[in-house]
Amino acid sequence: MAEEILTQLNTQKRLVDFNSYDISVKELIGMVGDNIIDIAPEYQRQFRWSEERQSQLIESVFLGIPIPNLFMATNPDSTWELIDGVQRLSSLIHFAADAKTRAKIGLKNPLKIKSLQKLSSFNDKIFEEFPKTIQLEFLLKSLKITTLSDKSDLNVRFDLFERLNTGGVKLTDQEIRSCIYRGKFNDFIKEISANKYFKIAVKLPKERETDGTREELALRFFAFLNNYKSFDHSVVDFLNHYMANASKSFDYDAEKSIFESTFKELAKLPEGISRKRTTTPTNLFEAVAVGAALSIKKTGKLNLKNASDWINSEELTKLTTGATNSRVKVKGRIEFCYNKFKK
Repeated sequence: MAEEILTQLNTQKRLVDFNSYDISVKELIGMVGDNIIDIAPEYQRQFRWSEERQSQLIESVFLGIPIPNLFMATNPDSTWELIDGVQRLSSLIHFAADAKTRAKIGLKNPLKIKSLQKLSSFNDKIFEEFPKTIQLEFLLKSLKITTLSDKSDLNVRFDLFERLNTGGVKLTDQEIRSCIYRGKFNDFIKEISANKYFKIAVKLPKERETDGTREELALRFFAFLNNYKSFDHSVVDFLNHYMANASKSFDYDAEKSIFESTFKELAKLPEGISRKRTTTPTNLFEAVAVGAALSIKKTGKLNLKNASDWINSEELTKLTTGATNSRVKVKGRIEFCYNKFKK
């Protein structure tokens, strides 16, 4: 047992490779401005600190009070990607960066310091209004940066995002994937999730239209369509693995064609993919969408007659509720729908 524990620990440790740096505020801001440090759009929306709280961070930096490390991931091209610290880094940029760098994270006006107690004479001033010596003192303060190297496994990067994702507005799993698995396939998923028939067939509440949910459903469609027989319990790992592989090899024309054909037909369902509700349950989506795609690939068409009846049937309900994330349940519900659609 002890040997097994030690082996597992050493195996997982080898997947992780970190470096640590002390970098000045000036250098950090410059690295953002020069696109060496990237704050992904999915991450930028987390910047929610009030101006009072931002001012408190600026005061801490001036006073030399230690602030938590910023965590970055190193990309293959040696650029860095912010993983944890969006509030802190954005506050520094808001205060001391030029307009062009502020614009990179959606900030127009510079931060005006407010509500400080210890440095009350700083209140109501922007960076440019401070004496040059004070400006330089701030810019030369150093912060500790921890970077995950590009040698680390992408699953480790996902895990680190997830563990450190503790901001006021947490990223969803798909938003994390969008940060990690960038490139043509990620762009494709975003593009195809806006398909008009997909939006008719798949019903989401308004707040879930902007958090990556629709993109994740599109990813689920391709992952389960192509690999559902190999699914094994963990949806997160299954989708991560598929997205990593699809980022390297994916038949865009063929997959786009089956996606569009499938949802053009499913958009004809009177209530979309739902059980007389305003939203589409995820497990029902997988079953109906993938079952429909398999039928189209096999027969070139869908039999939508009485679809609403069997979608609401007790048999399919049992396959899509309860402990649903097992290979038996996934295979059962997809093939149940496939057999109904191909009749």
